[in-house]
Amino acid sequence: MRPGTEDKGALLTALARAAIAERFGTSPARLAHPDWLDAPGAVFVTLSEGGRLRGCIGSLEAHRSLAEDLLANARAAAFRDPRFPPVQAAELDHLRVEVSILSPAEPMQFTDEADALAQLRPGIDGVILEHGFHRATFLPQVWEQLPDRRVFIAHLKAKAGLPADFWAPDIRLSRYTVQKYAEASDANA
Repeated sequence: MRPGTEDKGALLTALARAAIAERFGTSPARLAHPDWLDAPGAVFVTLSEGGRLRGCIGSLEAHRSLAEDLLANARAAAFRDPRFPPVQAAELDHLRVEVSILSPAEPMQFTDEADALAQLRPGIDGVILEHGFHRATFLPQVWEQLPDRRVFIAHLKAKAGLPADFWAPDIRLSRYTVQKYAEASDANA
């Protein structure tokens, strides 16, 4: 781990947690705001409770400062992920916060699905799949649950609203990497 990485991760997860707690009237201690938070950044915030996903929202492209993206996506993951009811105050101490900072996405060049699958790097690549109005992404962490390339892409297609066996010559795939920072475990679980 690079020097300062642990402090950076602790700050990012603390800022995300504070943004959620603020909704419940909690005024956390003033946290540091180093200059790197003002640089453009794309962030996903993932919340889990008892090892199960509780919310995950993020940005695929940097369109505001890292700090603004972090705070907005922490609140969105807690209160606006359409897959889950909003987080309640009683859950806050049991949530585990994970912050992923995305690299810029790079379009992939491939001849067919087999070629695309062969290029994927399990555990490293986050993948964006696009076809027409269908779009979905999986962070690299999803490889932990779906380590097989074919199964990973089939689930990504389903997330995008496409059949798992769908393929078309105009499918677009892009990949990115993340710097991931997570709290050690569910906060007080």
